[in-house]
Amino acid sequence: MKKDIHPSNYREVVFKDMSNDEIFITRSTVASRETIEIDGVTYPLVKLEITSSSHPFFTGKQKLVDTAGRVDKFMSRYGNVKKK
Repeated sequence: MKKDIHPSNYREVVFKDMSNDEIFITRSTVASRETIEIDGVTYPLVKLEITSSSHPFFTGKQKLVDTAGRVDKFMSRYGNVKKK
């Protein structure tokens, strides 16, 4: 195998699904400014909007959380227009 081709900052990282607060620990090189402590060990924290634990395709539920408020923004612009 070739030497020095693998990243040097490969470590355990916590990924957190913000829609259902589920977390999982895996190894990654992703950069993170936040940390979280789990069972006395401090890990870098990466926040995700949606993962396989909350995505409608994987869960079988057809409910999708609109975190950006796109539906409300559309309704405020075009949904309340009175016809003349």
